[in-house]
Amino acid sequence: MNLTRRSLLATAAAALAAPLTAPRFAFAQEGPIRIGVLHSLSGTMAISETTLKDTMLMLIEEQNAKGGVLGRQLEAVVVDPASDWPLFAEKARELLTVSKVDVMFGCWTSVSRKSVLPVIEELNGLLFYPVQYEGEESSKNVFYTGAAPNQQAIPAVDYFLNELGIEKFALLGTDYVYPRTTNNILESYLKAKGIAAEDIFVNYTPFGHSDWSKIVADVVALGADGKKVGVVSTINGDANIGFYKELAAAGVTADKIPVVAFSVGEEELSGLDTTNLVGHLAAWNYFMSADTPENKSFIEAWHKFIKDDKRVTNDPMEAHYIGFNMWVNAVTAAGTTAVDPVIDAMVGQKFPNLTGGMAEMLPNHHLTKPVLIGEIRADGQFDIISQTEPVPGDAWTDFLPESAVLESDWKDLKCGMYNTETKTCVQLTSNY
Repeated sequence: MNLTRRSLLATAAAALAAPLTAPRFAFAQEGPIRIGVLHSLSGTMAISETTLKDTMLMLIEEQNAKGGVLGRQLEAVVVDPASDWPLFAEKARELLTVSKVDVMFGCWTSVSRKSVLPVIEELNGLLFYPVQYEGEESSKNVFYTGAAPNQQAIPAVDYFLNELGIEKFALLGTDYVYPRTTNNILESYLKAKGIAAEDIFVNYTPFGHSDWSKIVADVVALGADGKKVGVVSTINGDANIGFYKELAAAGVTADKIPVVAFSVGEEELSGLDTTNLVGHLAAWNYFMSADTPENKSFIEAWHKFIKDDKRVTNDPMEAHYIGFNMWVNAVTAAGTTAVDPVIDAMVGQKFPNLTGGMAEMLPNHHLTKPVLIGEIRADGQFDIISQTEPVPGDAWTDFLPESAVLESDWKDLKCGMYNTETKTCVQLTSNY
């Protein structure tokens, strides 16, 4: 009798619970997939990052037109960290804990990424970072779709040495982690190539720096002994406007002192009079002038979305394009937006570059990318004068002794800092 009564009560309880729990589960599965867009829309970096926000909105709109992902629509959650590095961390936490985003696409400067890292590692979030950076980092929770130093800085210096015969180097950068670390790598590399320490001039300026007269004069003075001088620029954001204007005012042309920039692309040049910049260089993995069917389609889609045929495309836009599509394919393969299965499914993903060839996501969470050297034209576009086959991105450089022994492999080793000498995984905080 008691068993029967308990059975009836259990059956009744289950029947009562079903209408309450089933709709909640169905609603969670049928709701939108939320995508955090973490780019500065104000402040010194807005000149570069606003376009990346627009790029993500375009990619999301296109994917929704295809039916979304896993039968669900995508919803952009856009925030403005306002070129304020601590605010990036606050906005990332807000996206993960309040907005409950499934993935984030964002940051530009390395200092903003470093600010976000502890948050996404603590909360097991997922970030796609689309800009060239200094390397020396590998997080399980980040996919680095921009260039590592061996995919931009090192090849650019090789071009200066081998093609232009540069004998003295001015390494000019904005004062934060990306330029400082990149220039440490380049100094070590240049010395190994036989460039004397006294022939390497290094200078850092704050974000938004505007008075470039003395620095440009110092660069010009480097060539007083007749040696050929080249400038390697890791200047970021709107400081580039004043820098290039001062070059022109000082009569510095590319044939006298060529500049190769790592943070100046079509977007930054669109706000400048490029007449006096013709012949200066940039090293990226994509240029708008790339003549491929994929790039033509991308540009057409961009102009249609942005409703302005004069708006340019650039390298970090391509990085978001590749990263977003790889994420879509990884989510589809995993059958879920849950972070850990998506991370596993990301490694080995392949997607076409806009410049031709195929990008592949490596176990170190970096892409294979071709290296392009572009020469500035009068119209603000670039002539591509050098292009390599896809180069695998290195998380840890071979040109700093402490990094040369490190390996990143999140697939088999499950480690971002594996010491190949001690055969151990180094566990450090996000501030390594």
